[in-house]
Amino acid sequence: MSKEPVRFIQFGDLFKLAGQALGSNKLRSSLTIMGITIGVFSVVGVMTALSAVRESIDSGLAFLGANVMQISREPPMQVSGPGGRGGRFGWWRRPPIDPRQAQDFARLMAEEGHVVTLYASDRGKRVRYGENQTSPRIELIGTNENYLQTHRFDIEYGRNITDMDLEFNRAVAVIGYEVLDELFPNQDPLDATITIDGEKYIVVGVLQRRGDLFGDSLDNRVLVPLTRFVAQNWSRWRSMSISVQAPDPESMEILQGIATGYFRLARGLDPGEDPDFDIYSNDSMQEAFAEIAKTVGIGGLLISAVALLCAGIGIMNIMLVSVTERTREIGLRKSIGARRRDILLQFLLEAVFLSLIGGLVGILLGAIAGNAVAVQLGVPMIMPWLWIAVGISICTAIGITFGFFPALRAARMHPIDALRYE
Repeated sequence: MSKEPVRFIQFGDLFKLAGQALGSNKLRSSLTIMGITIGVFSVVGVMTALSAVRESIDSGLAFLGANVMQISREPPMQVSGPGGRGGRFGWWRRPPIDPRQAQDFARLMAEEGHVVTLYASDRGKRVRYGENQTSPRIELIGTNENYLQTHRFDIEYGRNITDMDLEFNRAVAVIGYEVLDELFPNQDPLDATITIDGEKYIVVGVLQRRGDLFGDSLDNRVLVPLTRFVAQNWSRWRSMSISVQAPDPESMEILQGIATGYFRLARGLDPGEDPDFDIYSNDSMQEAFAEIAKTVGIGGLLISAVALLCAGIGIMNIMLVSVTERTREIGLRKSIGARRRDILLQFLLEAVFLSLIGGLVGILLGAIAGNAVAVQLGVPMIMPWLWIAVGISICTAIGITFGFFPALRAARMHPIDALRYE
């Protein structure tokens, strides 16, 4: 007795049939694809953007010298809003750090041999030399001789600000490379007299080129003695910033305790009073960003989960409608030899196709949106391979999960009943 040959539909034919079925219902397919696209776009876009921001922060924190901590009136990053930190009034009601407090703190720290930088700045300045002038984007920084060390700048040529410049309130300036390029394209700038806000300064040095940080140039600055800056530009609403450098990473925690105690003394705080300032290092800034990134990431995942759930339900509804509309087709296929497995695979493939097409579009748009953030921040473009793999896996799972019931319903139809369906 001869064995009856096994009849089957080739896997390639299943792909072709699934594609034809989706093409015949373009509107419904497009709406379902859109839902999947939004969900995957939320995941890939948010995570790519966060990766770009993290890369920017990690590279940008290198702007500070090694083992440097900062002291300022306001926190470096805010997670809970202005009123969330700094005591019951919030940091925005803290008194500014005035020059006297900063000098008292620097004197106390200098007595123990610690490197301290005091600085304050004005943005949007225009620098003039003869008939040449810069655009109004220059940052004027009043500081002391330690600024280059704590902020990782070097002198290209000329000299740095000195103790004598500070003591005698000299009108000298160290300029960045953008100022050099715009004002002195074919001339040695040393000993030239530049004008800022009507005040004249003699150029004594040029900083080495540094590039951008967080999309902002580091070469558009002019350093002047802090005493001169305070005399010409200070007002009661300003606040001084302070950098303190530890000799090695192991000393950071000890130095932070010492700096906190001395600065509380300089601010005149009683032992029981809340601190009205923030002290932070690269590590603490990275921790603060990690907290923000975690919150944003969870929010993005929740939005994506809702969008994908709705899209999955949409896939199931569309496939149920499709099964009902194609009942006679299912009966015909079964009557000419199609098995349950063939029908099941066909409808599952249609559901997975819908999901994967939406997922691929979402991945593409998410990667573009996330890398647009990277371009703005001046960091290399990022290809989020992990989230691409996660997106494709989720889309496949959604297609199989929400498409299984309609596919099973189609596979279980009796061919005679299906052929009689009107």
